[in-house]
Amino acid sequence: MKQINQFSVISGNSVNPDTIFANNEMSLRDIEIYGFDYDYTLAFYSRHLHTLIFNIARDILITKHRYPEGLRKYEYIPDFAVRGLHYDVQKALLMKIDAFHYIQLGTVYRGLHPVPDEEVIAMYEGCHIPLEIMSDFYGKSSHGLSMKQFMDIFSLPEMTLLSCVNDFFMKHNIDYEPVHLYKDVKEAIRDVHVKGIMYRAVEADIEKYICYGEQSHAVLKKLSALGKKMFLITNSPFDFVNRGMSYIVGEDWRDLFDVVIVQADKPGFFNDRRKPFRRVTDKGALLWDRIHRLDKGQIYKQGNLYEFLRLTGWRGSKVLYFGDHIYSDLADLTLKHGWRTGAIIPELRKEIKIMNTEEYVQMMTWLQALSGLIEQMQVHRDPASEAVVDEWIKERETKNFFNAQFGSLFRTYHNPTYFSRRLSRFADIYMASISCLLNYDLQHTFFPRRTPLQHESPFWPDLCNGFSHFFFLRHAARACLF
Repeated sequence: MKQINQFSVISGNSVNPDTIFANNEMSLRDIEIYGFDYDYTLAFYSRHLHTLIFNIARDILITKHRYPEGLRKYEYIPDFAVRGLHYDVQKALLMKIDAFHYIQLGTVYRGLHPVPDEEVIAMYEGCHIPLEIMSDFYGKSSHGLSMKQFMDIFSLPEMTLLSCVNDFFMKHNIDYEPVHLYKDVKEAIRDVHVKGIMYRAVEADIEKYICYGEQSHAVLKKLSALGKKMFLITNSPFDFVNRGMSYIVGEDWRDLFDVVIVQADKPGFFNDRRKPFRRVTDKGALLWDRIHRLDKGQIYKQGNLYEFLRLTGWRGSKVLYFGDHIYSDLADLTLKHGWRTGAIIPELRKEIKIMNTEEYVQMMTWLQALSGLIEQMQVHRDPASEAVVDEWIKERETKNFFNAQFGSLFRTYHNPTYFSRRLSRFADIYMASISCLLNYDLQHTFFPRRTPLQHESPFWPDLCNGFSHFFFLRHAARACLF
């Protein structure tokens, strides 16, 4: 397969969706061991799975928690929410927050409807969310039940269900306690996973729910053929993983991995030293013998990373681990253990497709110029100039290019999202799917693109045309005065 080189990442104004993007310099030459999560890393699911999770959780609310029967009329809305949103548990509001803890106005939803900007500003006394009520390290509230961040792809049905139930209560003027609603929906979603309802449904109709992973298989085969060690650490149970991997790779899938760990209970797996490994038989029975080594071809349950490191000796920057959850999969590994990390962001492919459209390129070119024009025009305080600036500020909206309600996963206006900030901190590299590895040889070094700091940007050369933005903007602003 043709290798991607440094010049094929961007061709003209197009971005290659199969590119691996670097937040931190990393060479595959240094990587000896490759680790993987299972869900949304090796196994990718169709939209039918989110519909299944939504429907089952909705019915659990009705049958177990005695919510109104009228909720059955609500169906899953595939394009309603995006990953990385925050939910104010006390106020029952879903919103997008940027890297500096500011709410992006126009993205605050109560139920299925936007909340007017004036109401949002009044409720929060501005747009800033104080640190003490923001999510803590793992996306859970650090100030009681206040703010929850949804980082998991599996959380999309949960956000949609919360919004649908809120919508039903508001439409029917039903008084309710938002905290109880949040807890009940959370428990219903948890039951779908913990009680095995989702797992049994997927195993019964694997072709409906799992997208055939021919390229995941090719990646594993490539790494194995080149003598790389590989391991799997997943929170999913063995039967579910075995059924999926047998479909994706084949019945002999375990031969590719040196270590397989199921029901690991991440992120606790990376921090809790107390849980020992247990060996699991092919029939799912748990053995009681002490684990002195992790053998190839065997299945292990639970355990902890410290014991994993002791038994394997796989430490530091020679290990690269891939996962889709920024907190549960990657944060501890990069911050505490020095592993290299790769984030799998399936949403990238769709966003890049939009970015490559002529309409989007033209809009972004204009927005780049617009930001400079606004800066230049602010020195003019006459009413006509101020009206022009106000109109230009409104033009910065790009949300509708992406998700109609919440916009891009990665940006709020000109700032990165809270999700994007975490991605850049905890992932050395990120990509749309594990298959992107097929486009690189294992000697490749990933370099983050050098971008200007704010004080450097006025003199930063435009590599496409060789001119400085500074001079263009100065003359454009001057032209607007005449």
